[in-house]
Amino acid sequence: MAPTIYLHWSATPYTWVRRGMYHTIVAGDGHLHRLHSYTIDLNAHTWRRNSNAVGISCACMGGSPDPWTIPPTEVQIAAMCQEVADLASSWQWRPEDINIERVMTHAEAASNRDGRILHDNYGPVAWGGSGERWDFMQLRKGGPTDAGEELRGRIRSLMRGETKPSAGQPPLAFRRTTSMLARGSSLAVEIDANGSSWALVVDLLSLYDIPYEWNSGQRRVMIGSTDIAPTYREDGVQASIGHPLFEMALQGGNSPVILRGIMRDDRAWCRVLEFAQEFGITASFQPFALGERRGG
Repeated sequence: MAPTIYLHWSATPYTWVRRGMYHTIVAGDGHLHRLHSYTIDLNAHTWRRNSNAVGISCACMGGSPDPWTIPPTEVQIAAMCQEVADLASSWQWRPEDINIERVMTHAEAASNRDGRILHDNYGPVAWGGSGERWDFMQLRKGGPTDAGEELRGRIRSLMRGETKPSAGQPPLAFRRTTSMLARGSSLAVEIDANGSSWALVVDLLSLYDIPYEWNSGQRRVMIGSTDIAPTYREDGVQASIGHPLFEMALQGGNSPVILRGIMRDDRAWCRVLEFAQEFGITASFQPFALGERRGG
């Protein structure tokens, strides 16, 4: 059976981020916090529907007493739809596959509107439910109650190329190739237009004797390490960087994402300083150099 993608709001401020509940959280400004690999199940986003499922949530609707004082923003909704379109395309879904059986709002799931009667109706009162969950019954206060259909229509349009993502910055440019000292050895790096250093992921992992496995189909590096605690940086790499992305995640458990990098010439690159910070590697500057991992 194909996975189901469930669309939520978190009933929080726009900046709320917490791992363990949703695979991805979309901030109010459209920033994507991809917290867990889409290949693993989480157990807290959609009651009795967490198996073979993905949970994506917009951080919004946390106003009190009126949730609509923190409504979903247009850029947030657009980013969520683009993420679903990209994920569906990566699974080789076609636009016509975007139906209520595969992409549902939490309001629709709570009310069993896909025809799978998996639980009592805890969805919107207007749909005969108890009113506990009504995520994306509407996109705006007082608006139509068919937001699920509108969202699926947007996703299908993105997949067909009928709707283009909003124009952003041009792809990140790289200015020069150089080298830096890392663990006493010379490490080849590329300097981008912002002055940040990037290195091949395989070079960094090999240098620090960190076991890994590369999945080319999913563009994912799985790390065989037990002492990494991801920080979920605010400045994590976004799709707006203009290059295809890959993700680095831990093996086992609920597979939290450590960082994201880019694909250039079919090779995976990441920011050197971000790698050092996530893996507990000492860094010094003038010149920039990496030392040993803290703790051994």
